[in-house]
Amino acid sequence: MAIGKTVALLCLYLRSISAQADDLGLSNGYISFDTGDFNVKLVNSSQTLASISPKSKPAFDFSPVDVLYQRAANGNYHLGDIAIRYRTLGDGDWIDLNSAISRKPVLPLQRNDSVAAAKLSPTISEDSPLDITREWGVNGTDVTLSFTAQNSGNSSLEIGSFGFPIEFNSIFTGRTAEDTQANCSLTDPNIGLAGGYLRVTPLEGAGASLVVTPLQGTIFEGWRFLPENTSTALAYQSQVFEGFYSWEVHTLAYAEREWNATTPWNPPTSKILAAGESVTYGLRFSLASDVRSIEDTVKRTYTPLAIGVPGYIVHRDSTVQLHLFHDSTVTSISSDPVDAFQFDPINQGYSLTPAPSAWGRVRVDITYATGAKQSVSYFITKSGPQQLTDLGNFLFTSQYYTNTSDPFHRAPSVISYDREVNDYVLQDHRAWIAGLSDEGGAGAWLAAAMKQAAQPNADEVSKLEDFIHQTVLGTLQPPNSSAVRKSVFFYQPNATSYEYSDEIDWSGWASWNIAEAYATDRAYDYVHVSAAYWALYRVARFYPDIVKQATWTWYLSQSYNTVMYCMGTNAHGQPNAGYSELGLMGETVWGYLLEDLKAENYTTEANILEARMKRRAEAWSMQIVPYGSEMAWDSTGQEGVYYWTNYFGLTEAANKTIDSILGYMPTVSHWGWNGNARRYWDFLYGGKLERIERQIHHYGSGLNALPLLEHFQQEPSDLYALRVGYGGNSGPMSNIDQEGFAAAAFHSWPDTLAWDAYSGDYGPNFLGHVFGAGTYVVEDAELGLLAFGGSATCDGDVITVVPTDAVRRKVYLAMFGTQIAVEAGTIEKVTYSDKTGVITVQIASKISSVSSMAPAASTILKVRKMAQVGPLGTPVVTSPGNAAERGGWKVDLPSGSATVDMAFQ
Repeated sequence: MAIGKTVALLCLYLRSISAQADDLGLSNGYISFDTGDFNVKLVNSSQTLASISPKSKPAFDFSPVDVLYQRAANGNYHLGDIAIRYRTLGDGDWIDLNSAISRKPVLPLQRNDSVAAAKLSPTISEDSPLDITREWGVNGTDVTLSFTAQNSGNSSLEIGSFGFPIEFNSIFTGRTAEDTQANCSLTDPNIGLAGGYLRVTPLEGAGASLVVTPLQGTIFEGWRFLPENTSTALAYQSQVFEGFYSWEVHTLAYAEREWNATTPWNPPTSKILAAGESVTYGLRFSLASDVRSIEDTVKRTYTPLAIGVPGYIVHRDSTVQLHLFHDSTVTSISSDPVDAFQFDPINQGYSLTPAPSAWGRVRVDITYATGAKQSVSYFITKSGPQQLTDLGNFLFTSQYYTNTSDPFHRAPSVISYDREVNDYVLQDHRAWIAGLSDEGGAGAWLAAAMKQAAQPNADEVSKLEDFIHQTVLGTLQPPNSSAVRKSVFFYQPNATSYEYSDEIDWSGWASWNIAEAYATDRAYDYVHVSAAYWALYRVARFYPDIVKQATWTWYLSQSYNTVMYCMGTNAHGQPNAGYSELGLMGETVWGYLLEDLKAENYTTEANILEARMKRRAEAWSMQIVPYGSEMAWDSTGQEGVYYWTNYFGLTEAANKTIDSILGYMPTVSHWGWNGNARRYWDFLYGGKLERIERQIHHYGSGLNALPLLEHFQQEPSDLYALRVGYGGNSGPMSNIDQEGFAAAAFHSWPDTLAWDAYSGDYGPNFLGHVFGAGTYVVEDAELGLLAFGGSATCDGDVITVVPTDAVRRKVYLAMFGTQIAVEAGTIEKVTYSDKTGVITVQIASKISSVSSMAPAASTILKVRKMAQVGPLGTPVVTSPGNAAERGGWKVDLPSGSATVDMAFQ
């Protein structure tokens, strides 16, 4: 929604007239010290962190020092604060101790091995039996922070929560895009017990990153959002300021109260202190030279590190690898639920094979000889093709709306769904969710269309055509127009006899009237409609017997016309659609459309579309931050910006975009955060539970994976980009439940830890998955032969690759820099030999395990040389009878399968 600029201007105004109290004590000055890597400043009165700046880039600061004066009030958390819950052993009630709530200057202590130390009782509690002291120290080039809690009473105490509030500069409020990109960072957790750590990456994705690891005896058990006053000038917990979190060493106190309805990531623990006993927990702050060095930095601190290949979302028909790096041997490895995985030793770790019935969240627990315990979080799904089958079935049955008496003319359609009540979402105060447009309303039918592009089903295609010809034409798109409305549902009681719910608050800006709903000025909406047309073009081209209502040429032209209306101007020379000059969610489909226009000899249309995209790309290449959005900051524009700057050879802009994505898209050993592009506001616009909250595998995952996977294929030595990209591409598979319902995203707060009940804006996520799905094979010097999305086995000098991804139409061989793809049917197997240079591709008309998938009578085999690796050129088809056609080779499948041989030129 177009609110970002308004929020930014409002916050600038508030910032100019408002100043908070100086409870933090900034006026009393700072304590400064340095290490080999950092310059550090602590607030003198509180001894909390004010600044931590890398010496390699001293103008950059990981802390929000430039707005610290606006975060100096009681209740504002800072690094160096502490939040504890304890009770007398045997009592039921927990007591809170918190250094941020009512500040008073701490009592400095002299410690020879510390740069700053203090007794915290003045700012926590003078009469608590828990005495808390804090120390800041230096360990080589690193900074350390530790707290010691001592039981000074006569009774045993139980500590049920021990939290380190984490504050780094993710405050975008009032900043320009350039300021935000240059000065802000994002923090991502790996909630892995002794193997836990934080990554703090500059938003621009380039330059040094900060790594926070546990000191010995400290674990990372939970990640808790920190509530603060949301009405201050910086707009805490808003689109411009997500808010901060706490590293929790123990979580039993929260598990018994606020989190008692959920299963946490790790078993909740507490610490019992006998009278006179103490415990020390702490964190270590280290500098990584860049994002790709974060894991090496973790290893340097002797923190156990886990690397999963291909990742942590696992189809149960596949076997994955878990590589472990620690200076101690593994004494046990197990899963919760028990026996969810079979573990078999491999070099530097284990292979993990899911049990045939396993599904959902699985925690792998690893214990080392030192006693350290590490956890790795997985999510097991059904096989990829079965996931797509289930998704299609749910969309075209449970979510298929057929009430032709609907006054908004939404039938037939694949419509938004509420899994909590198992019914359609026919009205919502956000008009678009019930109105078949925007991401939140188009998500269901966009997923339905892309499912047909990947795995066509005759009955589902028939229903999709009904939706196109009876609902899109004339309703979602005005009669005789290629425009796209913002919603077909509206709130205007005097314009319809519809019975609007009295339980919904219709007074907000999102409850559009008919004029607002029928506006056609939002460019994002055009991508979805053009994608649906493109999907049916692909189906009609290769499966003509199951497409009845129009020809492939009609669908191709409709897709093109929708794009060009979006990119066009009206009679007054004004753009038909706002935001058309920005990168748009899912516009990778326009790249596929362009290639298909060329392949089909639609030369005039292809030239017009290409010229329009080139104009956008060239404009982006001149911008410092070309990732504009409806929001003040976003992670959506990068997909389109990368596609077209890369397409037109604008290498500097394309590489800058890859850096940008790596700034907000991490890899960690947790299915929820691995490959999870930063998004935290779209539950407000597409979810049922509406709140600002870090979203797990919202559509940023699937879409931002596309540039990373393309980049890797052009730079096959960049395994890091593949790992992050594959994690993002896998994300949309976890959203699909066992019956096929796909949720918008997962709620990451530990009081919820559940998929949102709305289908919402899942569609763009699935579009990203379909375009990125494939098997990526690479030889790594440390980890060996790896296959992401398949298996790769050696027999002498012959390697056999079997795809296990959901779509099974693309195989990339990094050792040759070569991509092999089919446009219909499926790739069953690829074999190759490093010695002979012969590649053999086994193609089938359909995936054998999916009986409902329509068979293709023929396909087009395309081979792309993505990178020059070694001396070999581009493979060409050597098997007889495969004629060159539409940019590739036509492969007939009269018996249901064919084998094609290729050799390098």
